[in-house]
Amino acid sequence: MLGRIATIAYNTYREAVRARVLLGLAALALATALYAIAVGAFTLKDAPRVVSDLGGASISLYAILVAVVVGGTSLYRELEQKTIYPILARPIHRWEYLVGKYLGTVLTLLVFIAFDAGAVLLIVGTMAGRSPLLGLGIGVGAAGLLGLTAWKAPRWATTLPIPLGLAVLVIGASLSGGAPDEQRVVFGMGILALLEVGVVAALATLFASFSSPFLSVVFTLGTVIVGRSADTLAKLPESVFGSTIKKAGVVLSKVVPNLLVYVPPRPLLTGESTVGNLATHLVGATLQTVAWAVGLLALSSLIFRQRDFL
Repeated sequence: MLGRIATIAYNTYREAVRARVLLGLAALALATALYAIAVGAFTLKDAPRVVSDLGGASISLYAILVAVVVGGTSLYRELEQKTIYPILARPIHRWEYLVGKYLGTVLTLLVFIAFDAGAVLLIVGTMAGRSPLLGLGIGVGAAGLLGLTAWKAPRWATTLPIPLGLAVLVIGASLSGGAPDEQRVVFGMGILALLEVGVVAALATLFASFSSPFLSVVFTLGTVIVGRSADTLAKLPESVFGSTIKKAGVVLSKVVPNLLVYVPPRPLLTGESTVGNLATHLVGATLQTVAWAVGLLALSSLIFRQRDFL
């Protein structure tokens, strides 16, 4: 069972890495991280803070977009290319196939976040006094290694980003040690972004199990927007919106994932908060992600099992 799920997950990851839309979003994420340098240049002493805050926010934003696009289109691509038929004709359960697709999406997001967070940490290290040429050399070297592998050994072109992304993250962490608060912010936002997209990818898998890619993307994005506004919906003033809308807001805030958990205030990330600590918050966020992912995947499997592809 685990072998079948792992095979589906790895193949899903390989397909996602080859997608041009993923490369485009990766380029946008890198451009946003570089733009943070220009913004930070106008803030003098607060430049590392601007880079970490803007970079951390961009990690979350682009990771959500990747989760929505990959999770919402991966299953349809299998149907369109008719590659799903020989797969399901083998001794594999539909729920195993669906879980494998989900885990492959999460693996893609892990690599994406590792590269993005690593790039932000390299920039933070530069702002904290490291040589700009060192960070530039690491970035160019990683890109050159990927390009060379794609040219000379295309078989390994989709596997290399996994260890390379983790290597860039580790190197970025070591070079950003001169700005420990900003390092904690980027690491915290990266981990929380991965936990958040674990829920978003499960939502995309659920909608993709019964609808078209366009509707899957729309439904998932709509749920994300509501999830990011859960606390606001639960506290709508009755004097302004009326009792009906207030009750609807409370109900809606309860039936969608509260994604604000994954966007904590900066003092919590830096360890300056007096009402909690990051470790406890991460444990709670992880439990919420696991609970939602398991529940959504279970519902997706029930729907997908009844789906007729003929």
